[in-house]
Amino acid sequence: MTYDVAAVRAHFPALRTGTAHFDGPGGTQVPDVVGRAVAETLTASIANRGQTTAAERRAEDVVQGARAALADLLGADPGGIVFGRSATQLTFDLARTLAAGWGPGDEVVVSRLDHDANIRPWVIAAEAAGATVRWVAFDPATGELTADDVAEVLTDRTRLVAVTGASNLIGTRPPVAEIAALVHGAGAFLAVDGVHLTAHAPVDVRALGADFYTCSPYKFLGPHCGVLGAAPALLETLRPAKLLPSTDAMPERFELGTLPYELMAGTTAAIDFLAALDPDATGSRRDRLVASLRAVEEHEDGLRAELEERLAELPGVRLWSRAAHRTPTLLITFDGRAAAEAYGFLAEKNVNAPAGHFYAIEASRWLGLGDTGGLRVGLAPYTDGDDVERLVSGLRDFLGVR
Repeated sequence: MTYDVAAVRAHFPALRTGTAHFDGPGGTQVPDVVGRAVAETLTASIANRGQTTAAERRAEDVVQGARAALADLLGADPGGIVFGRSATQLTFDLARTLAAGWGPGDEVVVSRLDHDANIRPWVIAAEAAGATVRWVAFDPATGELTADDVAEVLTDRTRLVAVTGASNLIGTRPPVAEIAALVHGAGAFLAVDGVHLTAHAPVDVRALGADFYTCSPYKFLGPHCGVLGAAPALLETLRPAKLLPSTDAMPERFELGTLPYELMAGTTAAIDFLAALDPDATGSRRDRLVASLRAVEEHEDGLRAELEERLAELPGVRLWSRAAHRTPTLLITFDGRAAAEAYGFLAEKNVNAPAGHFYAIEASRWLGLGDTGGLRVGLAPYTDGDDVERLVSGLRDFLGVR
């Protein structure tokens, strides 16, 4: 198919302001259908879930619909889809639950490439249990994190390995399936932070070999909430802390308090929107999602290649996103100029490309950029060639290039 970015953009009210958004890795803009789904659910007759009243049944339908939609997006089982306030919150909850079975002598592996949300919860839980934390490094010259890097720190005492599906800082996509085979061979669990990956490529949690997979709908055109996906049989073995009268049913035992029905409805709408991005796609919603996200990936990668080529021509510009397999996410620094200056300069031209470490603090430090990080440029399904032109033009002005 020919990706019709103009038709996609027409669904985003926020784009009518004329702002070029390259800040998608921090949260995408939202299409009109998602906003309507949130508003309609929030203002409908609704109650706590049940089967007695129409309001109760509506709430139940929203929840089950959202679980089914996420299962289609992730290639997962709807019975293993857990909703929470954020991926960070869900990871902290999961870490505390798993750590109840850890003790001195056990080991937990985290990576220098990851967002801190897939590092600190595991580090804190391991330290509280007396377990040892081991670190996987990545190559700062290439941005690559390989299965061999993980193999170097695995032992028969490893209980869990946490790794990103894609770096939100430099875009690197580690070979998760290869890593999973090693981790499972050591008898450990694999926790994958899929927050950045899910927005840019088709995901199949089973094929990846992820025991636990987190993502955030607001990174793929949806509302602000978090999702954890896992096999129901695995979740069944876990006993999270919960209120006494709360259900022990699955996956509800992991969901604290009343669910945000309006956000779940918005999540379903976002997934349905993604499934329709390839108008020629047919079959199940899962089939249409895979086809559409492949089209998104091709569109974004084409723009990324063009952008990288043009940025490479600018003097004093350094690109840190170098891995062979990566998302359309560029980290940029400028010789003799702070990235924060470029951020502010571009903002005055209605081009949003933020600067910082973006909570990937370990990765930023490992690259030698410290806490200041760089300028991050992230492409999204609604990014077009005009956006790219405005960004490049803005950076030329910032650098004083004629």
